[in-house]
Amino acid sequence: MAPVKRLVIDVLKPHEPSTIEFAQHVAGTSNVAAVNATLIELDQEVKNLKLTLEGDGIEYDDVRASVKDAGGTIHSVDQVVCGEHLVEDAPTPQD
Repeated sequence: MAPVKRLVIDVLKPHEPSTIEFAQHVAGTSNVAAVNATLIELDQEVKNLKLTLEGDGIEYDDVRASVKDAGGTIHSVDQVVCGEHLVEDAPTPQD
């Protein structure tokens, strides 16, 4: 099976821990080399984040457990890149 190189997930988390602490926690997940956390929406109770994870052989179940351990929940998996290298999106006429 081809290893997961990039995983983009939509996450809902409480205000605490901070976005920095949350991203650091998820970055500590096995086979995750880097995490990019982008704030999508903020309300009084929660933050909605887009997390982009890169690594070699990212395991979704490990990421889900790490997000849950930090108090978050995964709403959706928005992108998965598998194989020997990263493939960047190419623009299409529909874009």
